[in-house]
Amino acid sequence: MQKINWGIIGCGNVTELKSGPAFNKVEHSRLVAVMRRNAALAEDYAKRHQVPRFYTDADELIHDPEVNAVYVATPPDTHAMYAIKAMRAGKPVYVEKPMARTYAECQEMIRVSEETGMPLYVAYYRRTLPAFLKVKELLEEGAIGKLLTVNIRLHKAFGAKDQYPEQQSWHVKPEIAGAGHFYDLASHQLDYLDYALGPITEVKGIAINRAGFYQAEDTVSAAFTFSSGVMGTGSWCFVVDKNNEEDKIEITGTQGKITLPCFDKGDVLLITRQDKKTYSFQNHENISFYLVEQVVGALRGKNDCVSTMYTAARTNNVMEKIVKEYYIK
Repeated sequence: MQKINWGIIGCGNVTELKSGPAFNKVEHSRLVAVMRRNAALAEDYAKRHQVPRFYTDADELIHDPEVNAVYVATPPDTHAMYAIKAMRAGKPVYVEKPMARTYAECQEMIRVSEETGMPLYVAYYRRTLPAFLKVKELLEEGAIGKLLTVNIRLHKAFGAKDQYPEQQSWHVKPEIAGAGHFYDLASHQLDYLDYALGPITEVKGIAINRAGFYQAEDTVSAAFTFSSGVMGTGSWCFVVDKNNEEDKIEITGTQGKITLPCFDKGDVLLITRQDKKTYSFQNHENISFYLVEQVVGALRGKNDCVSTMYTAARTNNVMEKIVKEYYIK
């Protein structure tokens, strides 16, 4: 493929700035069609982003002869369906994270990709961001010695809409999201650590609902071990007071530690016996740009992509193991 002509299924908020514009900014790539069930919103998006065509039917976009690659940016309950349809139509796919609602859906997507020969990539763009790449570099060069532990803490205040069933977003509806906010946010953290420390080989978790705003879990704790031997723990809570919010990944070694936020703007902090260093970075205005660039290069046979269906499916598997007891009840 010399020119990647993208079609987006589900041109909602995530595509406005984070990803959508990147498809026209990456060399050898352009956005030629978008789809949204609401015709007025689809047309509005197409006009504002200078996209030639819009659709209200995903099948029409998938079978548009000019579209030769599809970006699925819908909620997770339709990731597998649309990705499989596109791959069966001979179109490579880039899908939003988490890869799907369940590990079983991920496995089916992988099976169809292997069967059709159509590549499938997943939007875990932190694998390409400067701060996260710097941390990986520091770990690999032994800046904090032999790696020992990693700890994740993500505590966020509940949203005003979380309290009212009629206003709740799909992020807290397990039938759509797969679980609660944990799947949407922890997936980024766990996927990045898979990249930096190796796949998680053992995991145990507890998930509960403390506030009672919705059916999904709102508080999660987990312990896990990576293939590299590093041991990890995580604490996620989505109903704390605003003043008690926290966003930190802390990696400890025999000679120091590294801390960085995953979602908040902040610096990478390296603390060793001899020194304390701060590294500051500026992301691209379209935060998915670097990963989209990799995907385009991979589709053109120029490079590999760091976020594949195999790595993303591992993250789904880990999250599912952490919360599964909550959903067995």
